[in-house]
Amino acid sequence: MSSTFSSLSYRNYRFWFAGALVANVGTWMQRVAQDWLVLTELSDESGVAVGVTTALQFAPTLVLSAWAGLLADRFDRRKLLVLTQVAQGALAAGLGALVLSGHAQLWHVYAFAGLLGVVTAIDAPVRQTFVAELVPQSRLSNAVGLNSASFNAARLIGPGLAGLLIAAVGSGWVFVINAATFAATIGSLALMRRSELYPMPHAPRAKGQIREGIAYVRNRSDILVIMVVVGVVSTFGLNFQLTSALMARTEFGRGAQEYGVLGSVLAIGSLTGALLAARRDRPRVRLVIGAAFGFGVATGVLALMPTYTSFAVACIPVGLASLTMMTAANSSIQMSTDPAMRGRVMSLYMIVFLGATPVGSPVVGWIGETFGARWSIGIGSITALLVSVGAAWWARRRWDVRVRYRVGARPHLQVLHPADRARASQRVAAQDAADAQHAA
Repeated sequence: MSSTFSSLSYRNYRFWFAGALVANVGTWMQRVAQDWLVLTELSDESGVAVGVTTALQFAPTLVLSAWAGLLADRFDRRKLLVLTQVAQGALAAGLGALVLSGHAQLWHVYAFAGLLGVVTAIDAPVRQTFVAELVPQSRLSNAVGLNSASFNAARLIGPGLAGLLIAAVGSGWVFVINAATFAATIGSLALMRRSELYPMPHAPRAKGQIREGIAYVRNRSDILVIMVVVGVVSTFGLNFQLTSALMARTEFGRGAQEYGVLGSVLAIGSLTGALLAARRDRPRVRLVIGAAFGFGVATGVLALMPTYTSFAVACIPVGLASLTMMTAANSSIQMSTDPAMRGRVMSLYMIVFLGATPVGSPVVGWIGETFGARWSIGIGSITALLVSVGAAWWARRRWDVRVRYRVGARPHLQVLHPADRARASQRVAAQDAADAQHAA
């Protein structure tokens, strides 16, 4: 099997991948339908209302994620995931019933978004760390990359399908269909063989375990750099649902189908980035910083696109850069963290990654309403460029990183830490000694 898909040789991971793909398609369908419902039916095309909905869906992460990470370190992750999938399916069905009955109001969507955020806050760190139980450590980076590929393949299918369904049967049925998709994940978890899992150690019950996780991260400058870069980009740049809805509706005068297509086109780049990530053995901090810079450039170009078609095409490199950054960050943190601490560390990462959205979405929505939809994308470009350049400068000063470009050799661009330079010097010295011995 190709190295890109090597994790699929493990039975349990195959079930997980298939179930997650189906559920992710439903999740993306619901996200599109929810935002379109708020924007076009429950508000007067208000970017702020869409931003508030998104914020409520992610706000619980700020409060609950650290506790959820401790749950992931202590308890059976497979059982926890079954509970979260059942809860998400029930919430989707409830919102669908409200919309289909004609009783849905804006505050109802706000309430369901908040409740879904509570469940997602618990689900995210458990889901992230459970992957490490499905494959051996040597395949973890590949499994994380394929997880991202599954998520973005769903993004490729879900938004476009949602646009068609919204136009054909309305948003309510999209929510009901999403509720049904969670059965796929629950079924995949039930079919797994416990004997073929790679269980991680569980943390014993003790006092101060969340503080222990915070202290662990505070003493890891590499993880801190990743969290700062991802946090800033996530806050102001990763608001595609909101910015795409604003651009499609207010800038280009398009409908639900065209809005859904933008999400699918974005996923072309994201899926490409995920498959490339699956080939990397060990992503590093420099890839996170470089991808954030590339994201800033790509979104700057995106904000300037004059037509709907050119805007859609420009979404592809944005998806590639954003997914490369996210997958590299996820893999780098998981692979370098003590397994007994991984749930808590990933929960803190999820606070930064998802918890930034409640802060950024209303601000980006306000910028879109006040200064125009293009500036809602432009602010993400500016902040991504600033934080990536700042992180690169800090790493060069703090870690004594050297950058070297070589025209006649591959890789052309090298980023060398002191340890890398020491190993290179040792190799050169060993080669010199071998040459001297051969000459003698």
